[in-house]
Amino acid sequence: MDLYEHQAREVFKSYGIAVPDAAVVDHPREARRAAELLGGRVVVKAQVKTGGRGKAGGVKLAADPAAAEITARQILGMDIKGHTVRRVMLAQPVDIQDEFYVSFVLDRAAGVFLAIASAEGGMDIEEVAATRPEAVAHIPVDPAEGVTDTKAAEIAAAAGLPAETADVLARLWQVLVREDALLVEVNPLVRTTDGAILALDGKVTVDDNARFRQARWGDASEVRDTDADPLEAAAAAKGLTYVKLDGEVGIIGNGAGLVMSTLDVVAGRGARPANFLDIGGGASAQVMADGLDVILSDRDVKAVLVNVFGGITACDAVAEGIVRALDSVHLTQPLVVRLDGNNAARGRAILDARAHPLVEQATTMDGAAARAAQLANR
Repeated sequence: MDLYEHQAREVFKSYGIAVPDAAVVDHPREARRAAELLGGRVVVKAQVKTGGRGKAGGVKLAADPAAAEITARQILGMDIKGHTVRRVMLAQPVDIQDEFYVSFVLDRAAGVFLAIASAEGGMDIEEVAATRPEAVAHIPVDPAEGVTDTKAAEIAAAAGLPAETADVLARLWQVLVREDALLVEVNPLVRTTDGAILALDGKVTVDDNARFRQARWGDASEVRDTDADPLEAAAAAKGLTYVKLDGEVGIIGNGAGLVMSTLDVVAGRGARPANFLDIGGGASAQVMADGLDVILSDRDVKAVLVNVFGGITACDAVAEGIVRALDSVHLTQPLVVRLDGNNAARGRAILDARAHPLVEQATTMDGAAARAAQLANR
């Protein structure tokens, strides 16, 4: 769950990280009033969950309240990488002496958090890392130890940051831990001409699985991206793990590992996956029906592949879910089903009894993938 920039800044502020005064508005006239309260001259920033706002014209300096209203009118409604700008943040400008980059991110493979920092902030950090990797420091952080004052000083020194940024690093770590975040990032963290250290921009990604204990983000409407894919939104409303892709074979599986393998096998058979949909390890018939309903709502899908290995999830429950979905959804595309494991024979019998003309069964994953790809490409 990504926060909007203005939300990330408010989180930083609550942890004692200094940010310029700002206001968020959704109408040009409100931008004029906000600029007046902020001192007249402001930076107007599009509030969308994507990068590249500056290059797209979504970040502009306004010299006075009248200019702020005009600028807000120009930015509101813009499309930035598929995201419509519905709100802008007006922030007081600062006189910058130096810009830095700092972040903490979860490194799942290594089982640690990673501090990433650079004395070259304000730029695309991926570009800096690719062209001048020596300019970006990567410092592992033991989750059990955390970022002590000593560790914060170590990170700052490794990246060539001034010593006074260590306090911000320690506070950012507290944001990460206490907000159940997977990523916290400031780009740029700046030192002003009068020596103040300020976070001018911020990004925070909160673990969706921890939302139940994060009262601040309990209301999903506060953080929902209204430009998210409608199928992803529909799946989320049903509690499904779904990601829209750009192919033509809809894929449902139980378990992320199996689904990922299925994506690879389908691609190896000459077709492109249309989605990633994991119904989980203990999926009920209703979950299976909900998943199939989402997949069949995608107009790009030309064939659907259900690949389930029964363990906690019994194959007969999966089959019953498919039958339930077929009774409520008009199936117009072929459906290939591969069931194996717990109660597989019983599940296959349930599908055989239903005898839907567009439903086929396969005994192996390779065979199911090959058939789904063939049907999608015909």
